[in-house]
Amino acid sequence: MRVSLIQSAVEAWEPTDERRRRVAEKVRGRAGDDLVVLPELWTAGAWAYDRWDQDAEPLDGPTAEAMSAAARHAGTWLHAGSVVERDTDGTLYNTALLFDRSGELRGHYRKMHRYGFDTGEATLMGGGHAVVTVPADFGVVGLAVCYDLRFPELFRGLIDAGAELIAVPAAWPAARLSHWRLLTRTRALEEQVFLLACCATGEHGGMEQGGHSTVVDPWGTVLAEADRDEQVVTADVDMAEVSRIRSALPVLRDRVLGLEPAARR
Repeated sequence: MRVSLIQSAVEAWEPTDERRRRVAEKVRGRAGDDLVVLPELWTAGAWAYDRWDQDAEPLDGPTAEAMSAAARHAGTWLHAGSVVERDTDGTLYNTALLFDRSGELRGHYRKMHRYGFDTGEATLMGGGHAVVTVPADFGVVGLAVCYDLRFPELFRGLIDAGAELIAVPAAWPAARLSHWRLLTRTRALEEQVFLLACCATGEHGGMEQGGHSTVVDPWGTVLAEADRDEQVVTADVDMAEVSRIRSALPVLRDRVLGLEPAARR
């Protein structure tokens, strides 16, 4: 199967509607791909906190509408990165959206781990609680977002829920690029999954983005990687590799901790 990561620039000067139109056009051009992944909060900017309230939208808002149409046009599964979702009670969430080839929204995930410690996302957004996997026609897709990469227990939960491929939209800072490159390989290797990590590029909210979107196989081998420019990264992956590698090196079978509650003493 063919996968593509659309490493899109998020710049403060570009109107949200124009960026939405521009990215939708790129998705429509990916006919022949099986899965396309976009970055985190690419409409508003993951670091542009002052834009979140005005750019927040419901799950069926303008971004979902545009991405649904683009996925249907291209005939591809589309992980539309994430949007600032406004729930009916007014709470904001960093929410990832996954559409199928017909443009139907097949799953959404509210980011569990909110970055910022005592500022930004950690204080302005609510946190999700559900581990989300979605069966696709090529395998089971697990959903995570950016800062989630630092929490291996979520990724273990995703494989326990059947994930064979995990998509991670991100807006990772350029200053910590070495962490990004290490963590993406580590999460793929330890969970024996394909990991598709799509990071924004450009600068917004005063934060320079790291780019270097990457496709990593279940051995932890980088199959494709972007640089810092706006670009599309494409790779061919064989989903049968997941079961072959898990059989050849059955580390997941040999787990001891985390399978059953610890015995009380």
